[in-house]
Amino acid sequence: MTISFSRHVIAVACLSGVFPATLLAQPSAVSVLPDIVVTASRTPEPLADVVGDVSVIGPKQLAEARGDSVIDILARTPGVQISTNGGPQTVSGLFLRGTNTAHALILIDGMRINGSSSGTVNFAAIDPAMLERIEVLRGAASSLYGSDAIGGVINLVTKKGQQNQPLSAWANVGYGTYETAKASAGISGASEKWDYSFSTSTANSKGYDATRPYLANGKRNLNHTSDKDGYRSHSVSGTLGYRWAKGHRLGLTAYDSYTHGDYDNGFSSTANVVALYRQQAYSLDSTDEILPGWRSHLKFGFTRDNYDDRGAQAVVSSLKRHYSWLNTAALGDYQEISLLLERQEERVQGTTSFVQDARNTNAAALIYKADYQRVHAQASLRNDNISGYGNQATGSLGLDYNLSDAWQVGVAGNTGFHAPTFNDLYWPFQDFGFFGSYVGNPNLKPEKSRNFEAHFQYQNADTRLRLTAYRNVIENLISGQTDPVTQASTLMNIHHATIRGLTLSAEQTLGNTTLRASADFLDPRNDDPKPAAGFTPAEGSMLRHRARQVFHLGVEHRIQALKLGAEYQYTGNRYDDVANTNRLGGYSLLNLTAAYDFNKSLGVQVRWNNVLDKDYVLVDGYNTPGSNVFVNLSWKM
Repeated sequence: MTISFSRHVIAVACLSGVFPATLLAQPSAVSVLPDIVVTASRTPEPLADVVGDVSVIGPKQLAEARGDSVIDILARTPGVQISTNGGPQTVSGLFLRGTNTAHALILIDGMRINGSSSGTVNFAAIDPAMLERIEVLRGAASSLYGSDAIGGVINLVTKKGQQNQPLSAWANVGYGTYETAKASAGISGASEKWDYSFSTSTANSKGYDATRPYLANGKRNLNHTSDKDGYRSHSVSGTLGYRWAKGHRLGLTAYDSYTHGDYDNGFSSTANVVALYRQQAYSLDSTDEILPGWRSHLKFGFTRDNYDDRGAQAVVSSLKRHYSWLNTAALGDYQEISLLLERQEERVQGTTSFVQDARNTNAAALIYKADYQRVHAQASLRNDNISGYGNQATGSLGLDYNLSDAWQVGVAGNTGFHAPTFNDLYWPFQDFGFFGSYVGNPNLKPEKSRNFEAHFQYQNADTRLRLTAYRNVIENLISGQTDPVTQASTLMNIHHATIRGLTLSAEQTLGNTTLRASADFLDPRNDDPKPAAGFTPAEGSMLRHRARQVFHLGVEHRIQALKLGAEYQYTGNRYDDVANTNRLGGYSLLNLTAAYDFNKSLGVQVRWNNVLDKDYVLVDGYNTPGSNVFVNLSWKM
């Protein structure tokens, strides 16, 4: 992997500024409750005991980003890069460890929300004000979750609130640049055997122009319309639980979010072009301790995503019904094994009629975990039987070894797959005139991956340093070609890619000051031995929209009730096309934050993004926000 020396030196120097403190810092005397995560093994476990590359975006980080979208918040996480088409109300892409957008499985409260037609997620319809935390699992995880988890899994966990006290309440109201106004509120609590929570939010923004007048090559952008593209949204979420006996709980969760967003479409006859996004997720579950050491989790749920493009006069909707039964049994004091049975039913509908509009998946998985003295291991095997594809088997094995109380080394290997979407397979022949034609390919095979990684970690009460190296080989990559019979554009399994990467992350607490840093070095390459032609990449070309270097630096300092923070991000050059002819320049962003607590109940938070007002591009032809400020007033009971 070729890396710019100057940027490499800067990144290592910044991380080195944190690393020496690991040898000097004294253990903190303050006891902190551990983060509990569920995504890495599908069962609750402390973050410190996880076998895998996992990070958590917690309530404090979400509170510091009140005015930001969920895609902007994820972009500050190691291993994550994004693309947007002109604002939080437009289509966005997410590249986890350099894989494609459809290669990251996105969950809401453990239920998948990747669209069955497109394979992507309506991030515009997800309000971070409704989230309690975000769990990010990097690395292929199909042996836990099935299709789509080639790059990893992102679990969006909705607010549950304080369910261990009679009543608690909270509220936020904020205003910022682009006439952006946001408000959210919620209550939660418990009474006798019942627990409950309810949250709601609303937002409105005049926005900025989604498109640029000219493309990077100097040609006029035909999509451009000179106007402001804003949005309005609202969301609700809630939970209700009943503990009918010790160790037994019935639970209900609900999430419903809607966004009405403007965008630019120079070919539309409609003056104000808008798209409507909606995301729903509902579930009913039963958690039971059958016997000492035997836990059962039975769950039924469904998710629905809807995209209504008023400019293109197109509506696409998909429904997923989810059934799962997870049984976990302890094998002595140091081991446990889980058996998972799962069924998913997918249905699509819209203005386009597919030859097939239904698909079912039946799956079974075994998950084994062991924690014995210095050895931590996790293994999983899964088989998915998918309509039209038969059986898809995946597996994983991870092993961590504690060299001491602070030092750890680990290795892991896992496989993943991505089943083609309904658009890929069954889109009927359609003539777009000047733009050509397209037809789906029902003979597509699933994309498959093999991921290997190793890590080295140091951690104590005040310090965390982790170095992770990985190599992900993806076969049967789906890419555009010309159908030899119809001469229409279609998709074929013709590509092969290898993604190599190195991620360094560090965090150091020094009294009232916290330092954070991360560096991602990525080499995402096409391996096909052929020259570039149209949508076909050349051998050795870079995967589009992915930078080879991304650096994050952050500092936070508390002065009694006042907290001040600063963030720096550098993202390197990227290419906007598969042939690597349209190069997008790198960019640097500086963000500032401040928060002041008037008392235990009332506080104010200020976030100033892109302080230096940098003009940068994530997708050719589309704008990104300039310097913008958001001020939030928070209250809690």
